[in-house]
Amino acid sequence: MNRAFKIFVDFDGTITTRDVGEALFEKFGTPEKVEPLINQLLTDEISSRDCWTELCNSVENISETELNSFINTISIDKSFSIFNNYCRMNDFQLYVLSDGFDYYIERIFSQENLSNIKYFANKLEVSGSGKLIPSFPYYDVACSSSANCKRNHIINNSGDDEYTVYIGDGNSDKYTIDFCDFIFAKDDLLKYCERNRISYFPFNNFLDVKNKLEQLQSKKNLKKRHRAELKRKETYKAE
Repeated sequence: MNRAFKIFVDFDGTITTRDVGEALFEKFGTPEKVEPLINQLLTDEISSRDCWTELCNSVENISETELNSFINTISIDKSFSIFNNYCRMNDFQLYVLSDGFDYYIERIFSQENLSNIKYFANKLEVSGSGKLIPSFPYYDVACSSSANCKRNHIINNSGDDEYTVYIGDGNSDKYTIDFCDFIFAKDDLLKYCERNRISYFPFNNFLDVKNKLEQLQSKKNLKKRHRAELKRKETYKAE
């Protein structure tokens, strides 16, 4: 039975083997500012938008050459390309939802021949004076843990006749998963699901996700997650 799945995937630390945004500012930012800002974000003391803005301000001077050289050192989970092909073969629409920046996503996807993937992310530019200039085209004050409101992308790109799948690992995913029927979690997101008794599937790589989706496809009676249906309806009514 071929069911309609909409697949939403985090980028930093999920598709990539490490958190690119965090690593970027650890390398180029002012050390005494970077760690406290990241800790404040993880403890909800600061919004993601404010955190990114301050982290960009902590970089005193950087060139595009330096930034590109850093991005070139980033690797992805090699099973992601296999998973992307699997989604295409099954007509599962795949979206990357990142609270990171388009600058490095574009470069990494280009290097990996994945430029066909649709993604939503914050924007980043390098000014002529060597400053990092962030902007947030998808910001929503209701989504403080992610400057790019992932919830809105899920609502806008899925329907009642589709099963929503979320794959992630961290802080920017923790409120987003309320709106998805099936959750694949690792690292900090897995711990969050455990603490809050949210049902999820653990995964180490995208082959794990592929295998589980194949099992879900074969089920005769596949139910949506009741909490996710309620949260989606609440959002529809509020709009």
